[in-house]
Amino acid sequence: MPAEPGISTALNAEESLAEFRELVISAGGEVAAELLQRRSRPDPATLIGAGKVDEIAGVAASTHADLVLFDHDLSPTQLRNLEAALPCRVLDRTQLILDIFARHARTREGQLQVELAQLEYMLPRLTGRGKAMSQLGGGIGTRGPGETQLETDRRRIQRRIDQLKLDLEAVRRVRRQQRQRREAVPVPTVALVGYTNAGKSTLFNRLTGAQVLQSSRMFATLDPKLRAIELPSRRKILLSDTVGFIRNLPHTLVTSFRATLEEVQQAEVLLHVRDASSTYGEEQKVQVERVLGELDALKKNRVEVLNKIDLLEPHEREGLASRGEILVSAQTGEGTEALLAAIDAALLSDPLIKAELRVPQHEGGVLATIEAGMVIHSRNYEGNLVHLSVTGPASLVGRLNAFRLRSA
Repeated sequence: MPAEPGISTALNAEESLAEFRELVISAGGEVAAELLQRRSRPDPATLIGAGKVDEIAGVAASTHADLVLFDHDLSPTQLRNLEAALPCRVLDRTQLILDIFARHARTREGQLQVELAQLEYMLPRLTGRGKAMSQLGGGIGTRGPGETQLETDRRRIQRRIDQLKLDLEAVRRVRRQQRQRREAVPVPTVALVGYTNAGKSTLFNRLTGAQVLQSSRMFATLDPKLRAIELPSRRKILLSDTVGFIRNLPHTLVTSFRATLEEVQQAEVLLHVRDASSTYGEEQKVQVERVLGELDALKKNRVEVLNKIDLLEPHEREGLASRGEILVSAQTGEGTEALLAAIDAALLSDPLIKAELRVPQHEGGVLATIEAGMVIHSRNYEGNLVHLSVTGPASLVGRLNAFRLRSA
């Protein structure tokens, strides 16, 4: 997704390093040292060049580090060369994110998705590691019982990947059945999307009264949550909390988590929750839109929500207020009424309309339906009739046509 004209969306080195540091802490790591490398182009053998490899080896040895992490994806060759040259294990950015996902997966579905993503990432990186494994045979005529350990591992992993895909398809089938049951009694779904740690789960809890885990750690939410809430119009919706996005989100994750992200694809409205206090909010917005593009969800009706306004100075709030976005604090609840009204306005499949109704008092069921599903502006009694001025969903007003006087 291209950036808006005149807005730089690239993170500078310090911001990128700060975000990577948060990832490491979220994975349970402790940072012993940080090194930055500036190159005009990556070294095909080691990404960073021989001199920098020697420097990292020295720092790792002196700090007794047991892991070297790269804020960059490594090719199988680069990973193999770095592991040979450094005194400890090496992980790249994708492997680190996958590890965080593995730590936070709670449901069976989440665990299946993480394992699938890990194995699909690992499979091509087994190439060339056969030297460290027992060679049972080699050359023409020795395959079969004498195949290399590497080939055995590759086949075992591929079989597991195939099984995981079957298991996830079963999950998707159950989810489709659940969705079909929901669609039998139409209730629109609104999905929260946004950069990781933008405060989606805190906002979800604020709007629904749920107790979903909220954490300053990245990717605290992996498994989708659905809760019903009532809007100011008295309409009911299902609100969905989803996994956070991040720059350079590994494609294997987008693919593996497609079952979870179906809630985004099926939602009528997306609430794009952004951290108003972030110094690189525009970059985060672009990265979220990039993932939404991969999910074919960019054209969906979207409400832009700037969260964490409680962390801003008054003059900073004033500057944001003129941009037409919804300003909220999930922590304090400020702005949530305006947000609920904005969701009401964004639901176009069953729009709100005004109507005048005249209902006999003995029609208790009809009056109860109006009371439960519409906003009543005025109520007057004329003999045995009740004259009501209401606003409600077009579908509900249509069901009460027999009692309708005129459109407002």
